[in-house]
Amino acid sequence: MTAPRIDTETLRRLPKAVLHDHLDGGLRPATVVELAEAVGHPLPTTDPDELAAWFFEAANSGDLVRYIATFEHTLAVLQTREGLLRAAEEYVLDLAADGVVYGEVRYAPELNVNGGLSLAEVVETVQEGLAAGMAKAAAAGTPVRVGTLLCGMRMFDRVSEAADLAVAFRDAGVVGFDIAGAEDGFPPADHLDAFQYLRRESVPFTIHAGEAHGLPSIHQALQVCGAQRIGHGVRLTDDIVDGKLGRLAGWVRDRRIALEMCPTSNLQTGAAASIAEHPITALKDLGFRVTLNTDNRLVSGTTMTREMALLVEEAGWGVEDLRTVTVNALKSAFIPFDERRALIEDVVLPGYAAAL
Repeated sequence: MTAPRIDTETLRRLPKAVLHDHLDGGLRPATVVELAEAVGHPLPTTDPDELAAWFFEAANSGDLVRYIATFEHTLAVLQTREGLLRAAEEYVLDLAADGVVYGEVRYAPELNVNGGLSLAEVVETVQEGLAAGMAKAAAAGTPVRVGTLLCGMRMFDRVSEAADLAVAFRDAGVVGFDIAGAEDGFPPADHLDAFQYLRRESVPFTIHAGEAHGLPSIHQALQVCGAQRIGHGVRLTDDIVDGKLGRLAGWVRDRRIALEMCPTSNLQTGAAASIAEHPITALKDLGFRVTLNTDNRLVSGTTMTREMALLVEEAGWGVEDLRTVTVNALKSAFIPFDERRALIEDVVLPGYAAAL
């Protein structure tokens, strides 16, 4: 089945929602160059176009650990107040330019304290930058609502500190929590105390699972830790045979647990073989609440518009499919119900009708 082709400009205008996007994986190449020069950090190249190509090629290894290693350079320029402010503001403006009306940005504050900032100062600075970006985007007529997810690094020992920060800043722009980093060998249940604390404090959280590790990772994230969403989750298809859902897959679908799927990123880390064969399409067709995301825009050389275009061109998606995943994302966003409903009814649905 082939869907009618949708031109790139139409795709760019479509209102979008992104739930899975890392701040330190989405910097502008020129910004990395300028900030690296200011702090004296050596880069593979100081030409922005060449640097963008380097990031994509270095991450395109088929291995999650090597993919993560590219963040050495982006994190190096995010250790100062100036770097964090600029990155956060530009993050919002780049989303707005891409037609995104709602975004959740995630990062791990513990990775941004090497320049002397405290964990709280990191969060305060990022929130200040995001607020500046949202104000500029609104003034330009392209408003975008951005919420923050704070991450703990699952292979280190500061996850509980990150959870404390999520609670402390939940009324100051932080909408949820996540654990990130190398998945295989670092199961979610290692941090059960942090997740139980977040549940007691009514702070929602998602967990990276089912990317580099299989069904046990997803099961732990949901049934042991209590995640409300799953980051990636591509390996959930291991529990589906000839269209018949196993118990875990059935639980995920029937309880409308959102899957934060990132096609290009999954190709780079070896979690999927191609866009045409990416599980997002099969899971969508089976009625799962799949969402479309960028993961790391710089490292994956992508945008939401590009992710949509790839699915249209290589997986046969149509306008209805794109609208579905956008509405899915907003239904599962970590903001109050009335805000989610308003974005769907007042922005997304009219936006699709107007663009098409």
